[in-house]
Amino acid sequence: VQLQASGGGLVQAGGSLRLSCASSERTFSNVAVGWFRQAPGKEREFVAHIRWSGSTTYYAASVKGRFTVSRDNAKTTVYLQMNSLKPEDTAVYYCAARYLGTIWGTADAYDYWGQGTQVTVSS
Repeated sequence: VQLQASGGGLVQAGGSLRLSCASSERTFSNVAVGWFRQAPGKEREFVAHIRWSGSTTYYAASVKGRFTVSRDNAKTTVYLQMNSLKPEDTAVYYCAARYLGTIWGTADAYDYWGQGTQVTVSS
């Protein structure tokens, strides 16, 4: 599964961005997708997860209520809407996918990764 993350950029605190994770995979509707982020000098951390159907989502406590993950299987794309952004949200954001499994909060639970997109939030 090839993934292409996009939509990052520079935004002021309190602003919004929408990230996209696009795939050309025909079986994309069968994969679960997670979003992770990595700030300089820090480990990669879980942000959000959406199951193949889109009916179930999970969020890190730090983003719950501000970020929303969704998917459009017809467009083979997953989105991460980020509102009320804070400087501490600054990081490279990655999308990842996997077909099977029940664990969603750790990076090693995913088999396929996109290249990352930079999000910078200024204070």
